[in-house]
Amino acid sequence: MAVMKVIEILADSKESWEDATKKAVAKASTSVNNIKSAFVQSQSVVVKKGKVNSFRVNVKITFEVK
Repeated sequence: MAVMKVIEILADSKESWEDATKKAVAKASTSVNNIKSAFVQSQSVVVKKGKVNSFRVNVKITFEVK
């Protein structure tokens, strides 16, 4: 049986939700080993002057605890 842990990461990007998700996983992987999956729980945007300024994601990162 594997023991799994879930952490929540908030990330943003000027490019896209996909890029924000990649940034979240990359940041988590600097301090967490054995990442198994990432679940985008929510997406939102920041609007400035009537235009989308940045994309935000709330990502749940699941990793195996050894």
